[in-house]
Amino acid sequence: MSDVAVDLEELREKILTEPDVILDDRDIMRVLISANEKSLGGNIVDLRGIAMERLESRLDRLEDTHRSVIAAAYDNLAGTNQIHRAVLTMMDPVDFEGFLKGIGTDVAAILRVDSLRLVLESEANSEGEIAVRRLGEVLTVVKPGFIADYLTQGRDGVPLRQVTLRQLRPDAEVLYGDATQWINSEALLKLDFGEGRLPGMLVLGSEDPHQFRPNQATDLLAFLAGVFERQMRRWLS
Repeated sequence: MSDVAVDLEELREKILTEPDVILDDRDIMRVLISANEKSLGGNIVDLRGIAMERLESRLDRLEDTHRSVIAAAYDNLAGTNQIHRAVLTMMDPVDFEGFLKGIGTDVAAILRVDSLRLVLESEANSEGEIAVRRLGEVLTVVKPGFIADYLTQGRDGVPLRQVTLRQLRPDAEVLYGDATQWINSEALLKLDFGEGRLPGMLVLGSEDPHQFRPNQATDLLAFLAGVFERQMRRWLS
């Protein structure tokens, strides 16, 4: 018996003992079905072949959906871990100056943003504002009403959300300074420091125009804003 015949006999035995090897291979099954259709002739329609093609198409769509769901889950987990790390970092400092420095360096690096600013409204005079500014470059003091105006872009009747995401090049050097010209998307976290206190805002700016988009979920950023509010209330008390 020739080597070819021996190989064929071994292959036949393999298929007979383990048919799943063939059935689980989509490429082999597709070739076998195509060969069967050709043997039937042009006047016969093989409904089993058509049904299998449709099932394969549905399977492909299901696999694509499955991959998309898994990718989204991993992204969500990574985002959650990122926010948790930022929160733990914010809780480390023992004084307000260290808290501000950590925001502009460590927290900004963890969140992977190109600019991070804390905006506080104040009715203090110029000397008072300068004294506050010296606590860190991350802090910006503005007049009352600035935050609402910036969030709504000066439009009346626009609701103030806790988290606002938008893709734009902001016209606000008071927030970003020299970085204004290359900030292309931003996340604005409105802060409530309690009754009787003026509001604040945490501003995250990115050079990437797609990092913050209006259609993104905001639950993690809302959690970050909530923790930040509580930390600020501690320093303001």
